[in-house]
Amino acid sequence: MVTWNNLDTLASFQNLQDADRVNLAEVMSGENGADRVRNYSIPMAAGLAYNYAAKQVDDNVLTALAKLAEEAQLAEKFKALYNGEVINTGEKRLVLHHMTRGQLGDAVEADGVDKRAFYVEQQEKIADFAKKVHAGEITNAAGEKFTTVVQIGIGGSDLGPRAMYLALENWAKKNNLFKMEAKFISNVDPDDAAAVLNSIDVAHSIFVLVSKSGTTLETLTNESFVKDALKNAGLDASRHMIAVTSETSPLAKSDDYLAAFFMDDYIGGRFSSTSAVGGAVLSLAFGPEVFAQFLEGAAEEDKLSLNEDALKNPAMLDALIGVYERNVLGYPATAVLPYSQALSRFPAHLQQLDMESNGKSVNRFGEPVAYPTGPIIFGEPGTNGQHSFYQLLHQGTDIVPLQFVGFKNSQIGTDVLIQDSTSQQKLCANVVAQIVAFACGKADENRNKNFEGGRPSSIIVGEQLDPKALGALLSHFENKIMFQGFVWNVNSFDQEGVQLGKVLAKRVLAHETEGALKEFSDLLNI
Repeated sequence: MVTWNNLDTLASFQNLQDADRVNLAEVMSGENGADRVRNYSIPMAAGLAYNYAAKQVDDNVLTALAKLAEEAQLAEKFKALYNGEVINTGEKRLVLHHMTRGQLGDAVEADGVDKRAFYVEQQEKIADFAKKVHAGEITNAAGEKFTTVVQIGIGGSDLGPRAMYLALENWAKKNNLFKMEAKFISNVDPDDAAAVLNSIDVAHSIFVLVSKSGTTLETLTNESFVKDALKNAGLDASRHMIAVTSETSPLAKSDDYLAAFFMDDYIGGRFSSTSAVGGAVLSLAFGPEVFAQFLEGAAEEDKLSLNEDALKNPAMLDALIGVYERNVLGYPATAVLPYSQALSRFPAHLQQLDMESNGKSVNRFGEPVAYPTGPIIFGEPGTNGQHSFYQLLHQGTDIVPLQFVGFKNSQIGTDVLIQDSTSQQKLCANVVAQIVAFACGKADENRNKNFEGGRPSSIIVGEQLDPKALGALLSHFENKIMFQGFVWNVNSFDQEGVQLGKVLAKRVLAHETEGALKEFSDLLNI
């Protein structure tokens, strides 16, 4: 039987707190460090591996973490989730994003339908639509092929799909799988929509409106912006727009759209990249076969997350180490540092995924928790970040755990030799150097040049960033965040924190203001 208890009530958490601290600089120096790099690694899907050698753990800490996973019933709770229990207690909903890429357990029926069959049906509809667009069977009013796809959405309807598109854009071009350029409009700031519209040929563009409810203020405002642009160009907007929405939304059966593809309430926006939310734009941009490979990588990684042994489950172990860093070592943040320019927006996606999921101060029952929960997430791709905020990471007063991502090979497959090494070798050399520099430091009598070391990191390593590897990478972090939410006993699948500002914004626009709300409104000439 699954029970939900606060972290600080678990005996295994007390044992974890009592475990001796690891001197990271010491254990990562010399041959000890070499042994750790070889031994502290777990294989992931799609040829990836999670290496945690430079984390502040040893066999004693790992044993304590495994006992915490067992007492917190992490495997059982994941099983309850994918078998269709109401895990999202705040909204009283199932949590089914895993089902968009595979059936992990029992068949789940909701709303009178088999949900796996429903998601597959939507994927097949999207694939058929995308193929017809690519073949010129679906065209603009002049019978000309579409060359650009523009996604209109915000939050999870933008961050995940945008990050995934950018991650695969160059790979697809190199492998002759690039079908259409994709652009994204998200911010209600008119400059965002205007910048995108000014950069495309609207006559040859198809727009994907993403709104589960069909009422999202920012998204509908940007849709109107786009429709005005199409009208001003003498174009029929209904020949240029498709919708991704729920079956019950006002967009579902509207004549304003060429087609509608459906999602449901059981997939949160930030977990929706493998649903129709990501499926439509990615299938149009790269072809449905590439999207299928992306789903395959995520499905393979999901299966690894079923392992009940925390030390053989990469997402679960990553989650537990993160809990140890947050709740025992007291580190407030985590930096996500992909050494791949293609992953330039991946940290922004993880920022929402993590902070919107586990940025909670009450447990699943609405009771305050007496311990820290989700960390602050930030990051940029290397080596750019090295010339930005790494100064604080190396010598600042706060220790920030680091999550590196690196690939042995570039996506383009070609490189130049400069000073006896290629650009890719230089990139990989930098990430290797950073891991060891953070862990071991460097003593110097000049305190300004002294590096204390002891700054923990992990790295996910792969051969090349391709669709399967990207799917596995996404699944790893989604499942890591889920497991951490289970440990902290919070509901990782609602986001009430985004609602209050929306309510007040509507009051401002209706001029129903007083006090500070009115004064700030006047300040901005609303």
